Amino acid sequence: MTTTLESARGLTVLITGAALGMGRIYAQKAVLEGAKRVVLWDVNAENLEQAATELRTLAKDSTHETVIEPQVVDVSQASVVVLAAQEVLANGTPDILINNAGIVRGKPFAEHTHQDIELTMNINASAPMHITLEFLAAMNQGTQQRRIMNIASAAAFVSNPRMSVYAASKAAALGWSDTLRLELQAERSNIAVTTICPLYTSTGMFDGAQPVKLTKLLTPEAVTGAAWTAMLKGTPLVVIPKLTNAARTLRGALPTPAWDYLAEHAFGIYSTMRAFRGRN
Repeated sequence: MTTTLESARGLTVLITGAALGMGRIYAQKAVLEGAKRVVLWDVNAENLEQAATELRTLAKDSTHETVIEPQVVDVSQASVVVLAAQEVLANGTPDILINNAGIVRGKPFAEHTHQDIELTMNINASAPMHITLEFLAAMNQGTQQRRIMNIASAAAFVSNPRMSVYAASKAAALGWSDTLRLELQAERSNIAVTTICPLYTSTGMFDGAQPVKLTKLLTPEAVTGAAWTAMLKGTPLVVIPKLTNAARTLRGALPTPAWDYLAEHAFGIYSTMRAFRGRN
């Protein structure tokens, strides 16, 4: 049975995609709340070391002692994940696991390569499963309240041109994450699972994408703040902004031609990726 966590104070937090963007902000939150240990996974060694240096400085300036552990990990490779997880578990079990790493290839499906497809599905959909599988048994032991937070996307709900493989990967992530929540809930586990589904966020990952009409680009601070609060509470699903729920409802209620017309002409959803550039 799960109850609300007050903060990350005294806990071990593991974050994937921790070198940049929202992953780095989650790490900052963990340090500022007094986490005992913050494990940073990222594939980019240079950015990872910069993040670790910044976080160690932040820890020194705070009133808490936090051990910062950067690990260069390619989460697209299950065998690499297994070895990296063993290193983490040798020094203790994560109390909070944040599956944040993600990539996007914003272009028509016909322009994708097989490598694009494989890498997007591996990082966005398969990696959270492999990572969670390695830690789940240890996290499920004892009575300590623990959390798994998985970052999906509003693209999991609403189809959008130039996002075919990304949308598929995030739909898979959402389906797996919420099913895991149900299974652990049925076991009365001490682990709560939270799935986060934001619209476009201004981290650079979606550089060039245009906001849906009646919305604006989300700030990483707003998304991470809402996600972190929900994770501590054990909230099952967070959709940001809430207007996305209206689109979900309309898509399910309307005939497909009617929804397509609204999506294109009323909300401008189908045009949002036309000027997409992404992060280099």
